[in-house]
Amino acid sequence: MTSVQSGALKVLSADQRVAYERDGFIALPGLIGSDWLKRLQQVTSKFVDQSRSLTQSTAVFDLEADHTPTHPRIRRLVSPADIDPTFWQFASESILVDVVEDLLGPDIKFHHSKLNFKAPGGGEEVKWHQDIQFWPHTNYSPLTLGVFLADVVPEMGNVGFVPGSHLLDLFDQYNGDDWVGCLSREDLGNLDLDGAVYPCGPAGTVTVHNCRTVHGSARNQSNQERPLLLQTYAAADAYVYTDLLRKSPRGDSLIRGRPARWARHDSRPCQVGPSRVRTIFEVQQCEV
Repeated sequence: MTSVQSGALKVLSADQRVAYERDGFIALPGLIGSDWLKRLQQVTSKFVDQSRSLTQSTAVFDLEADHTPTHPRIRRLVSPADIDPTFWQFASESILVDVVEDLLGPDIKFHHSKLNFKAPGGGEEVKWHQDIQFWPHTNYSPLTLGVFLADVVPEMGNVGFVPGSHLLDLFDQYNGDDWVGCLSREDLGNLDLDGAVYPCGPAGTVTVHNCRTVHGSARNQSNQERPLLLQTYAAADAYVYTDLLRKSPRGDSLIRGRPARWARHDSRPCQVGPSRVRTIFEVQQCEV
């Protein structure tokens, strides 16, 4: 019997687990302690300094067009768990894995990580989208935990979630034959975006959202950067359809429990995005 089945929870309350199942997301204010937070902030600063010497995006750094050495503007640090041991230790050994176990049970795979920055005085929006079409699996267990590395207030373009949207049919994130990685205007018109919830909180706050939950974020209108460390996990019996994440040495790593001998297939269909795709920023902004 798994912890999910038995009700033996390590971090979450029963009400929080019910809220996740009902709404498709939860927020956990100040979950990450000061020691871990300081380590993550220090290693993040190291990579920001490394970016100062760059004039264009690389396989590791996705940069905004107006990035400069004196005013670095990073959109994303790609796969931080693959390039720094601190990020990997946090992904595989921290309290985050206990949160995942409370929601998925004891057999857990790490899928991927990314560190999204939203630069002050602008930063790029992330249009409303669902995650699972980017990296389809045999079931819909994958979930993403977002860790606030700085205090987040509404002006910073924090991520918003549409409650209950994970229970709807998946949306088409193609425009004709072109992969756009976001919902169409028509589909957005059928959602209650006014009811979207935008969690704020101190550094160390964690959000958890299901792979089907519609979410997005506006531009950063504050004068502070908003770094958000995102880490995705799945139940061990969820298998990926495409090779998008298999290039990651950590992708599909079993980090807790036992490996699955059988794949679990959800009866609902799943749209399949391109196997090789640029970052969501490049796709949604139609960059070449």
